[in-house]
Amino acid sequence: MPKRIFNELAYKDLNDFIYGSTVYPVKCKNGLVIGGGQILPELNFTLPPMSITQETMPEVLKQYKSIIEDACKRARELFVPGFVAEVELLPPTTYHPEWGIEIIKTVRDVMYEYEQKYGLKSALRATPVDIREDRESIHMWRGKHWESIMETFEGSARVGADFLAIESIGGKDIHDEATMFCDITKSLFALGILGARDMSRLWSAIVDIADRTGSIASGDTACGFANTAMVLAEKGYIPKVFSAVVRVMSAIRSLVAVEEGAAGPHKDCGYEGVYLKAISGIPISMEGKSSACAHLSPLGNISAAVADLWSNESVQNIRLLGGMAPTVSMEQLSYDCRLMNEASARGKEQALLLRDMLSDSDSRFDPQAYVLRPDVVLKISKEIVKESGHFNRTKTAALAAINELKQAAAEKRVLIEEREMSWLDTMESQIEAIPQDEQEFIAQMVEENASDKFMPEKYDL
Repeated sequence: MPKRIFNELAYKDLNDFIYGSTVYPVKCKNGLVIGGGQILPELNFTLPPMSITQETMPEVLKQYKSIIEDACKRARELFVPGFVAEVELLPPTTYHPEWGIEIIKTVRDVMYEYEQKYGLKSALRATPVDIREDRESIHMWRGKHWESIMETFEGSARVGADFLAIESIGGKDIHDEATMFCDITKSLFALGILGARDMSRLWSAIVDIADRTGSIASGDTACGFANTAMVLAEKGYIPKVFSAVVRVMSAIRSLVAVEEGAAGPHKDCGYEGVYLKAISGIPISMEGKSSACAHLSPLGNISAAVADLWSNESVQNIRLLGGMAPTVSMEQLSYDCRLMNEASARGKEQALLLRDMLSDSDSRFDPQAYVLRPDVVLKISKEIVKESGHFNRTKTAALAAINELKQAAAEKRVLIEEREMSWLDTMESQIEAIPQDEQEFIAQMVEENASDKFMPEKYDL
């Protein structure tokens, strides 16, 4: 499949950039449509603390079956028009693909049953964990770790997974240190060079599996990069402006999946999905206040403004007063979506009013929220698509985000603490000092960063 090239935005009018509607909706085999006019829940769930071994697999499967049965039951009781379930497979179930595949089959069979009996349309997103971070992984694109991931994808698709997704980690070996020391140069190397190159190889393989199995290559997420920065910023360990700029930069790396043929919906914990939607027009899954069960964030409302699926991120199967936690999450997501769809049903003016209220209620309090404003997303995205190549686009994304935050702070449109303002100048200076030539930059970074943790040869460098 030839690479897709995005040199203009999918959205020309801000009033068309809204939740529940995309330029290129995704239609599943059963007729469920993502991005076709309604926002739908995406329930993400995982096990309670327990061991996963050959001996415990019967209990593991029992847990997953119970979770999805209760979730489907609650969705039906709440008249949900359709939903997506995501299973983020835990490490043992990707190291042992047969375990992960059996989990996917168990969950999907229950969803099929509810569709056949009650007409409840649903789709399943299968997300193997990226185990290539393992020190024993010999290479990013070959060896047993790569093969286990690919086997899990293909097996999951063949037993009914509708969407294939992953939180890939190419470049994370460098980015963790970049985040710790707020080094935007290393961040650019991790995202714009290592991450983008890894995404290209990884997603060409995933798209090939999707084409062969009749499933849909959906999307990746920079969770291990931008969300890590967000969580650290929320705890006060790093500046919020650094996290905000990294978020925008991460969009270039995540867009590579779409360039290789992914069709969406982009995965939930990548808040950079708003930039992918602006540039490519694919549907996206987002998470906000209803994902507080997984992590806290300053993005509770604004993240819903242009979402097509509304997710809870991930929740363990533990008992709460209201019931099991995944069932509680299904209810919360369903009511959120019901409200947004009701606004849409009353006309575009009402839907836009709600979108802008979601945006305005968060954006002025935190730079990380501000860079998710629909108008800001389109403005920065226009600058991104003027450039070509992942290296140049990542630099442009960073500089455009920095410039936008400076202007917004000066005009009192966003609250940025005085002690953080100097970081915007520091990051700008660091980026402007980066060599213009990509190969020169790569050589410089490889020489400076080669270590036991980062091995350039794993990326063919």
